[in-house]
Amino acid sequence: MKHSGWPSQGVLLSLLSAFAAAPIVARQGPPPRPSVAREPIEAVLDAFRSHAVVALAEGAHGNLQGHDFRLSLIRDSRFAATVNDIVVEFGNARYQGLMDRFIRGDDVADESLRQVWQNTTQPQPAWDAPIYEEFFRAVRAVNGSLSRDRQLRVVLGDPPIDWEVVRSAEDLRQWEGRGRHAAEIIRREVLDKQRRALIIYGDGHLFRVPMIETIVSLLEKSGATRVFTIASPISMPAAANLQALQDDIPSWRVPSLSILRGTVLGAAPFAFYYPPPKMIRDGKPVEAPLPDQWRSLRLEDQFDALLYLGPPSGIKMAQMSPALCFDPKYMDMRLRRMTLSGVQGQIDRLKQYCAAAAQK
Repeated sequence: MKHSGWPSQGVLLSLLSAFAAAPIVARQGPPPRPSVAREPIEAVLDAFRSHAVVALAEGAHGNLQGHDFRLSLIRDSRFAATVNDIVVEFGNARYQGLMDRFIRGDDVADESLRQVWQNTTQPQPAWDAPIYEEFFRAVRAVNGSLSRDRQLRVVLGDPPIDWEVVRSAEDLRQWEGRGRHAAEIIRREVLDKQRRALIIYGDGHLFRVPMIETIVSLLEKSGATRVFTIASPISMPAAANLQALQDDIPSWRVPSLSILRGTVLGAAPFAFYYPPPKMIRDGKPVEAPLPDQWRSLRLEDQFDALLYLGPPSGIKMAQMSPALCFDPKYMDMRLRRMTLSGVQGQIDRLKQYCAAAAQK
């Protein structure tokens, strides 16, 4: 089930509805140089030479190309020699102890393990696509070949919600600070312990100049930490139009990584890559005023690099297993949570998906 990389808070939708139409202010300086494609694993590892935290945007949640790259990255022997932790959006921190046991190789029942991704603050089935379980199992397999002191740790970044005590939309409000919770975990579990971490989150959680607080803006707020951030705008209109910025993009190897500062891709307006979602109020689109600083943003103001996964036409999306549609306990759980959260559009999409599965 596809879902946006932007944060889901309603305040963000309200503030950003006018962004796509905002004028871009010209800047002085030398013309940008052509962007260069780099081998992406080597580029990520190079970023860790100067940064304790590297944030890799997932792009559209569920995309297989991004998943394949992440698997290649963690399976590279240089990764575990360089990185200690992987902080993920798709896991409830309430189950951190369970995840620690699983990742180090202990026996954990499948029914217990799936609570990690099924019970996050996100009511929709975004993390029920099998690629997220596959990622956890891939880390466990990598750790099986490593000494205990070099094993990777997966840090679950989503707030520790307990759905058993959630009875209303009001009960959900205490769990809305997802970015703040993740930033606090990264400070405590990574930075304070002088470790290195790869963050895997949706793009909108990694904006450096935020409309609301993001993980990166919170970590960098004091000036003591600088996060190396990697965009992956594969589901955005710009992904189909990169050749309009630089005509050799289609010849780049897939995947590739390009450093943005001072380059053609970096100098392009941020709105070219990330046009904002629309907010509908009373059946009509509503525009909100923008801070001046957002009117002149370039991509390089928000991210340090771009992960190129190919044109949108080649992107494939993972779906949740159709078998879940025929599991009454699972469907009751998902529909109850989505109803409490008021996400009617996602309820409709889940029902349509399951109706199609029933006809096959």
